[in-house]
Amino acid sequence: MRRSNLHLLAKLHFLSSRRRFELFPPFFLMRVKIEELADDWSSVRIRLPLNWVSANAAGNMFGGYQASLADPIPALACLKRFPGYRVATKKLVIDFIRVGSSDLKLHFDFDERQFLEIEKELKENGRATPCFEMQFVREDGKVCTRILNTVAIRPEGYVAPFEHHDD
Repeated sequence: MRRSNLHLLAKLHFLSSRRRFELFPPFFLMRVKIEELADDWSSVRIRLPLNWVSANAAGNMFGGYQASLADPIPALACLKRFPGYRVATKKLVIDFIRVGSSDLKLHFDFDERQFLEIEKELKENGRATPCFEMQFVREDGKVCTRILNTVAIRPEGYVAPFEHHDD
């Protein structure tokens, strides 16, 4: 059922990609709103509202809400800019600097320099694992959260070699 809902959203071509993103069930329930979205996903601004559902006991934004929104953004940008590859979040590091005491705006920028570095790495190695920095900004203009998001960009059909971890 879940998969069919996503396929249905993807087929609603009369809706803009911005609106399809906002209607994606997790983001719809979070009430996110895209304020800016470059056609090539080089720049994204998304509002994450603070409300009775997203607020913790102290009245500030749950960190999990921030993580849920920040998780897919670089991967989606890479899918847009590097079609034909499989892309997924590999690592997400969140640094809570200040409390999220208002609506928050996620700032994501994919600059041309980083695009060219990834493109070069894909040509040379067939895969890339770039790290993107994003931030959530409160309504007063102060950064409250810094995020480092590492994505794995792999060719279709790529199978990772077995890695043993002693954790």
